[in-house]
Amino acid sequence: MNILVLNCGSSSVKYKLIDIDNKNTLAEGGVEKIGLPDSFLKFRLPNGEKKSIVEPIPDHKKAVNDILNILIDPTYGCIKSLKEINAVGHRVVHGGEKFNKSVKIDDEVIEKIKECYDVAPLHNPANMTGIDAITDLMPGVPQVAVFDTAFHQTMPAEAYMYALPYEMYEKYGIRRYGFHGTSHRYVSRRVCDFLGVDYNTQKIITCHIGNGGSITAVKDGKSIDTSMGLTPVEGLMMGTRVGDVDPGALTFIMDKEHLDSKQLSNLINKKSGILGISGVSSDMRDIDAAIEAGNERARLGLDMYMYRILKYIGAYTAVLNGVDIIVFTGGVGENQESLRKYMCDHLSYLGVKIDDEANKCHGEEKVISAADSKVKVVVIPTDEEFMIARDTEAIVNGRQPE
Repeated sequence: MNILVLNCGSSSVKYKLIDIDNKNTLAEGGVEKIGLPDSFLKFRLPNGEKKSIVEPIPDHKKAVNDILNILIDPTYGCIKSLKEINAVGHRVVHGGEKFNKSVKIDDEVIEKIKECYDVAPLHNPANMTGIDAITDLMPGVPQVAVFDTAFHQTMPAEAYMYALPYEMYEKYGIRRYGFHGTSHRYVSRRVCDFLGVDYNTQKIITCHIGNGGSITAVKDGKSIDTSMGLTPVEGLMMGTRVGDVDPGALTFIMDKEHLDSKQLSNLINKKSGILGISGVSSDMRDIDAAIEAGNERARLGLDMYMYRILKYIGAYTAVLNGVDIIVFTGGVGENQESLRKYMCDHLSYLGVKIDDEANKCHGEEKVISAADSKVKVVVIPTDEEFMIARDTEAIVNGRQPE
């Protein structure tokens, strides 16, 4: 079965066409800068060569149409007809309390996705554009929604509630939802398969560390706490997101800088984090280069970034009453040797020991803890698209996703 996986952002669409039976990626790429004069479609050829086509792409429907056309293109395509696409799986960022698992998309599901627009104004409307485009361009093809928040719906109330007046929860659903759930679900399961241990008996801390980042405590196969909150701003310091901050500081800034809510949102989402502290970049490679050149603010930014990850690992060790496995994933988690070593060296009180030679790995599944380490530390590259495809295949064939 061929599953097209779509991840629609506000100005981009990423895609993968996956032969789920053979676990094989047939095609992948994306459209960027939708609505701008220099919009383009990029994709990878079967021989690994990358190609870009620059053309006006005014909206998401045109973007999805271009993706479908390139899949069946005689020169660049991998299938002869769109009929070879059996189903489409969509990443949907926010499912609120309405969805605790992936679901087949129908009119009722669409209405519930739209009801979450208030808590995910940057994400859910964009996700819906992909659903609408497929409905128009491929009428009748089964579509499935896979929610970033669904995995975290097993959190207990003491973990997801905020200490605000209870009516804020009753009226507006203000609570912690968490994100990156598809990634945390994938790597927590995959690491157990990789190590040959029972997923349903392990205490696991999954660290999805990239430009956006979150950490999740997984106990006996269920998420019991996670660092992101009502929105993806809470928790770790990220590339451009502020992470945990005193709310009083935000009202103070609003008063002093005369900001409205949209301006404050822009400040904490796009101008803070590593970028805000360093003044250099949100990209860790640029930060490393700046540190090499003696930039003290870049050094401070990195120190803050790592310190906060360490704090969450410590907190979730307490929540789990111990930890069996720590997983690193995401662009930084999979590739930054120095960050992983910092974490392991500062977790020696748990009996964590790093194998420095094994830690010299990038983007591959690898145990990086020493043989006598009391906690397994493992790098597992995430594959959210495969998880979305797997859920889609199960639901289309009448099974419940794992």
